[in-house]
Amino acid sequence: MTGSQDQHVPGASPTVTVLAGGVGGAKLAQGLARCVEDLTVVVNTADDVELYGLAISPDLDTVMYTLAGVANPATGWGVIDETYEALGAMQRLGEPTWFTLGDRDLATHVLRTDRLRQGRPLSAVTAELAAALGVRARLLPMTDDRVATIVETPAGTLGFQEYFVARRHQDEVVGLTFDGIDAARPAPGVLAALADADVVVLAPSNPFVSIGPVLAVPGVRAALAGTRARRVGVSPIVAGDALKGPAADMLRGLGHEVSALGVARLYQGLLDVLCIDEQDRELAAPIEDLGIEVLVTQAVMQGPEDRERLARELLVAAGAA
Repeated sequence: MTGSQDQHVPGASPTVTVLAGGVGGAKLAQGLARCVEDLTVVVNTADDVELYGLAISPDLDTVMYTLAGVANPATGWGVIDETYEALGAMQRLGEPTWFTLGDRDLATHVLRTDRLRQGRPLSAVTAELAAALGVRARLLPMTDDRVATIVETPAGTLGFQEYFVARRHQDEVVGLTFDGIDAARPAPGVLAALADADVVVLAPSNPFVSIGPVLAVPGVRAALAGTRARRVGVSPIVAGDALKGPAADMLRGLGHEVSALGVARLYQGLLDVLCIDEQDRELAAPIEDLGIEVLVTQAVMQGPEDRERLARELLVAAGAA
C-alpha cells in the first residue's frame, strides 16, 4: 500500500483533537488534516475483533487508510484496488468469510498481531503503522486495554462485529455494554490531547458505539467536560436518519429522539457548538435551548474538498480560524 497524507497548510494553526470512529469520523479527520498542522485523532477500539488469529481494529484502520489516501472510495473502508484471493482461499478451506478482509488489508493485521504478541502496546503499534503509510496526524487508540462492545438484542447478546457485519445490523438494539471498560485506561496521550487542544471535535460518528466507548474510558468524559478547548460536534443524523450505519435505529431502540436534537441531548454538557445540516434548520432553536450553539450548514460530506470545507466551517465556529 502506498499513498500520501493530504498536504497541511503552512503556518500557525490551532491544535485540534478529534474523537472519531467509522467512515464519517475518517472523512472529517481527513478534512481537518487539510486545514491544520497539529491534529490528533482519538479512535474507538471497542469494535476490535480477533479473526483467524489476527488482531483487527476496524475503526483505527478506516481512519488510518483515509488519512493516508489509500482508502477504498466506494466503501469508505478497506484499501483501494483491493483483491480478495486469501479470503477466497479461506472459503474453499471451509472457513466462514462474513468479515471481508482484503489481501492488502491483511498485511496491516498480520503486522499488528505480530507486534502486539511481542508485547508492544496498541498505541505504539498504531503510530508505527500510520507513520509507514505517511500519515502526519497523530492517531491514538482510545485505550491500549481490551474493551469490547456487547449488543443486547431480542435475539440475545451479540458481539459488535457479529451484530454489525454478520447480521447486517438488522437486530433491534435494546442495550449496550462495554466489556472491560471499568479497568481500561486512556492510551498514552489521550487525556493530554483533550486538555491541550484549542478545539475538540466530536465527529459525525455513531454516538453510541463509536463516540460512546471513547467517552466511557475512565477519565475521558471528565477531560472533555473540563477542557479549555472549544468543543464542536457534527450530528450524524440528518433529516431524521443516519447517513450511514445503525445510528438512527440505535437512537430509536434505546429510547431517544431520532434527530439532531436527540444527538444534542446525548452530548449536552460536552459541546459548545453542534453542527447540523441545512435540512434540520428548524431544530436550531431547541438545540440552543440546551445551551449549545448551532452551526447550520451542508453537513453531508462527499469528496475531499467538501470534507475540507466542513472542517474549515467548524474551525470558524470554534473561533479558531
